[in-house]
Amino acid sequence: MLTTRRKGVRAVGIAAALVAATLVLSGCVPFGTSGGATTSKPTGEKVSAELQPYYSQVLRWKACGSQQCTFAKAPMDWKHPSASTDISLALTRASATGTRLGSLFVNPGGPGASGYDTVHDNLKFAVSATLRKSFDVIGWDPRGVGRSSAVKCYDDAGLDDYIYGLAKNPVNSPAWVAEVTTSATDLGAACLKNTGRLLDFVDTQSTVSDLDMLRAVVGDTKLNYLGYSYGSDIGMFYTDRFADRVGRVVLDGATDSTLSIFDVDLAQSKAFETALRHYLEDCPSTKNCPFTGSVDDSLAKISALYDHLTVSPLTAPDGRKLDNNLLSTAISSALYDKSSWPYLSDMFGEIRKGKTDTAFVLADFYNGRNSDGTYKDNSLVAFYAVMCLDYPVVTDPAEIARQNALLVAAAPTTTRPSVVGDVVCQNWPFHNRTPPSPVSGTGAAPILVLATTGDPATPYQWGVALSKQLQSAHLITRHGEGHTAYNRGIACVDGAVDRYFTTGVVPSSDPDCTG
Repeated sequence: MLTTRRKGVRAVGIAAALVAATLVLSGCVPFGTSGGATTSKPTGEKVSAELQPYYSQVLRWKACGSQQCTFAKAPMDWKHPSASTDISLALTRASATGTRLGSLFVNPGGPGASGYDTVHDNLKFAVSATLRKSFDVIGWDPRGVGRSSAVKCYDDAGLDDYIYGLAKNPVNSPAWVAEVTTSATDLGAACLKNTGRLLDFVDTQSTVSDLDMLRAVVGDTKLNYLGYSYGSDIGMFYTDRFADRVGRVVLDGATDSTLSIFDVDLAQSKAFETALRHYLEDCPSTKNCPFTGSVDDSLAKISALYDHLTVSPLTAPDGRKLDNNLLSTAISSALYDKSSWPYLSDMFGEIRKGKTDTAFVLADFYNGRNSDGTYKDNSLVAFYAVMCLDYPVVTDPAEIARQNALLVAAAPTTTRPSVVGDVVCQNWPFHNRTPPSPVSGTGAAPILVLATTGDPATPYQWGVALSKQLQSAHLITRHGEGHTAYNRGIACVDGAVDRYFTTGVVPSSDPDCTG
């Protein structure tokens, strides 16, 4: 009974990720297994007395594999720090291999994705060799995520049941509405019970406050930052709130701060439907394409499959059921990157034979589930916790009906009429207190915004809108398919970004890149 996930994370290709996961599980290195400890000298900048303990803390880094790791403390509630319980933030640092220009913070998105894991386990994927040479690359788990003070809800078995368990009642019936409402309420209650008051303080604005403190305690007077996908939310709000502390900031897979959560859902629904159409346009030119006929004919076949799985799910060897919702998850998972499109062909071909192997590989990858039924992180529940605090929730039945009709019209292949809205956030223990609003970043140094024309997770128009809102922003357009633009081997994009980070020079005109 998992509801649709929004926004996105810059993920490694599925095939690469499956290999990387094996290496990480077999080669994970805990703190302090080699080398000696070092410390960071804070900037010593003036802050209020109640913030002084946080901005003046000395980080003690210990070796963890080829990198160094540490924890920083932050107040749970930045608005009342002296009356607040402290939380911990986990960081990892890959030291510059050449002449050091400073630190570079990286966030891969989500919300809920681990910046620690991205830098520690996939450094070459996170940043280019040029940036690894010039910067201490720092990944951190935002509050609520991973190794930091984290959102905790269910154990693996409970999470498995929540994600993969099927409703017992007919969709949209009163009994079904009661069932999904109870499921969402139980999730929120479990998160509150196992997380405590932190659950009310994992919003993005609190993470932005954390980031400014982390900038200071690593000794940087200006923030250098690379944010992918939802990571651009963190970066744009930082630029808006701390414009005078902006160094070099790149927002890739950018979002639009003015959108409601429905606007986000609607734009993503359209973009994923378009990406699915692009896959089907490309499919006949590839090996093992399971579709013949026109693109519209193929979309109709997928739609019919969706309806079939709604009433007759397929059973996997491990007993899990592939229904219409998991099919949507699997499709979305493969549409994040064009290199994953062959998995869609494999999946649709297998489903015709009653097999579910690739479908569950894709869905499990998206949900962070390992093959043994364990989960690699808490990204799913952290996602809900952040989103429910970041966006106001709609509860009016008439408005929910209007929005659901628009979503079906935007993505008719894999979206069906529904009588419920965002049941998770409607029944979450805490709610948003600040509606979406524009950002400006008045006075900030020049920054770069990257947007991809065929990006299903952060549609191109979001990046265009953000580049117009932020007064010092320069837009780089990538004409291509998939989520995010940087460090994909596209010289036009990578060269502009690397040049900007290492020299501060922005393109003389907004580049149009292809790849």
